Amino acid sequence: MHRKHFIILFIFVAGIAACSKDEIADVFTGFQKPSNFPNTVYHFETNPVTKEGFELGRKLFYDPILSANNTISCGNCHIPTGSFSHPGHSVSHGIHDRLGKRNSPPIMNLAWSPTFMWDGGIFDLDLQPVAPITNHVEMDDTLVNVLNRLRNHAEYPSLFKKAFGTSEISSNNFLKALSQFMLMCVSSESKYDSVIRNQTVFSSSEQQGYAVFRQKCSECHSEPLFTDHSFRNNGLSITSVNDMGRYPVTLNDTDKYRFKVPSLRNLAYTAPYMHDGRFFTLDAVLDHYTGSVQLTPNLDPFFLQGAQPGIPLSATERENLLAFLATLNDKNFVRNTLLAEH
Repeated sequence: MHRKHFIILFIFVAGIAACSKDEIADVFTGFQKPSNFPNTVYHFETNPVTKEGFELGRKLFYDPILSANNTISCGNCHIPTGSFSHPGHSVSHGIHDRLGKRNSPPIMNLAWSPTFMWDGGIFDLDLQPVAPITNHVEMDDTLVNVLNRLRNHAEYPSLFKKAFGTSEISSNNFLKALSQFMLMCVSSESKYDSVIRNQTVFSSSEQQGYAVFRQKCSECHSEPLFTDHSFRNNGLSITSVNDMGRYPVTLNDTDKYRFKVPSLRNLAYTAPYMHDGRFFTLDAVLDHYTGSVQLTPNLDPFFLQGAQPGIPLSATERENLLAFLATLNDKNFVRNTLLAEH
């Protein structure tokens, strides 16, 4: 009889523990800067992240009401388990399954980004959602139409009042709510981060790969964000699309074929790679850098240091580099229930 009671008690306690664990994973703690990260560049003084604002932004992010025919949400092309990228798709798929010309970049650590889009055409996170909403290929609508649908919605007026103190749904508060959600998409719990915080150590291969990275990759992919947010031409062959990168934004000839340097975090979840998703594996990416860099206009000087364009890597260096890059994957981020659709 006592053994039976003990088993029942154990099951009951285990159930409570499991529920508590789920609840902890779903607790809002506000925006917190990781200890090994630099200061943010986002203007939090004009848009502090609150629980109500974040939850409103999360609901909007996953709601297809933002598209002209109520079929496409932000979450369609920015999937949480893919580090908020569109894994498996070379380019984005929008309304009526229209294809864009660029790969959907992951949404992570945006509080540290001074510009957005592959060409840096947007300089404020609060303005970022306007681009996909109004793009013919993506959501194909207008901000006026979207706001009117939200105003006539059964839930949104009260949610806006909770978040901003007024049931008036303005473009300003609409965009701020989306920013609050995206600002909370912080990836900072990879093995690399644990090593930097002296919580664990690299394996021998990872440590050697880290040395290779610092010697041959950190020029563009600087720690701890693993991007310097610059725009560079990395020698990709020019396709029939002839995407000229940053040039249409600046109309500066030196910006032709320059694209924003992406972060190397969470590469296990964000394939395919490059601005047009042309490479589906990291091996293909390294093949490009070691033997296929093209002498295209404005090729970054970093790739012109050897006898031929590119980055020379021995077989051992390549193996160790891949081991190190794996330490940048953050499984807690892609499994974070707080950021998932509710």
